[in-house]
Amino acid sequence: MQKGKMKGNTKRGAELAFGSFGLKTLDEAWLTGRQIEAARQAITRHMKREGQLWIRIFPDKPVTKKPAEVRMGKGKGAPEYFVARITPGRLLFELEGVSEEIAKEALRLGAQKLPVMTRFVMRRDYVEELA
Repeated sequence: MQKGKMKGNTKRGAELAFGSFGLKTLDEAWLTGRQIEAARQAITRHMKREGQLWIRIFPDKPVTKKPAEVRMGKGKGAPEYFVARITPGRLLFELEGVSEEIAKEALRLGAQKLPVMTRFVMRRDYVEELA
């Protein structure tokens, strides 16, 4: 099968752009739309819908598959699902408006839903505001 190669680190999307906390990947992989949605639900559930969440990836690559027990030939299969190509260093999610402890735990729960190794990152100039 000709699936393509994912060599090297990410060229864009490696810096925090919106939030103070982020989840950065350390592996390359294809993340399906279902995996991204499962991680998003786990993160927002732990945050109790406080703060704001940004999803920095989008599944835009269609993966095709032919039905079971079909003979060779007869063209390409229909799109089965969509994936996002992920290379090391890519930010997957960003958070803002929650404390560091809540953000760390929420992103840890979201990372458990993903098939890649991840790291929690924080903005260098982050200062926790006291309410």
